[in-house]
Amino acid sequence: MPGIVEMVIWLPGIIIGLTFHEFAHGKVADYLGDDTPYYQGRLTLNPLAHIDWIGFAMLMIFHFGWAKPVMVNPANFRDVGVKRGMMLVSLAGPVTNLLLALVGMFLIKYISPYQQAQWADYTLQLLGPLVWINLILAAFNMIPVPPLDGSKILAGLLPDEGANFMYSMERYSMLILLLLIISGAISVILTPLVQILYGLLSAIVF
Repeated sequence: MPGIVEMVIWLPGIIIGLTFHEFAHGKVADYLGDDTPYYQGRLTLNPLAHIDWIGFAMLMIFHFGWAKPVMVNPANFRDVGVKRGMMLVSLAGPVTNLLLALVGMFLIKYISPYQQAQWADYTLQLLGPLVWINLILAAFNMIPVPPLDGSKILAGLLPDEGANFMYSMERYSMLILLLLIISGAISVILTPLVQILYGLLSAIVF
């Protein structure tokens, strides 16, 4: 279990990552014509509107977790079908996390030469976890199993029969997620995904 100091260092990255991830889901759904996130108070960068405390604790302790899912009614989407609309809404969260990780890596690159200064040292200590937590959130949510975003992204790419199967599996979503966590399979899947994403972003920044 991480110590208090480590938890404090990771805390800003976790709050930013979770908040922007869920805000992005709601904003894209709203843009596509669904006002459900607006009426549920999810079009805000207030972390309290988005944090699921169990998922938050998981992120603090084990460095993977989740926030409150944004509720979406795809029947309200304009000019896009259910599959495409849900795929775009689902993509918004992981893509936002990748953009945050990318910004963090650029900041690390340009602040590192000044790391002897106290302000730079403190900033770098916070930016490292910001990068990693957003990479973890992006990778975790792109795993194509319900209830994660990856399942809806995959459904958007499959024929209707395959998409309907993916949607039907959502009734077992919490059981699937718990099995992945308890069995340790989540770490086996997550570690290489995070490494791949880190490598891709590093190629852009460095």
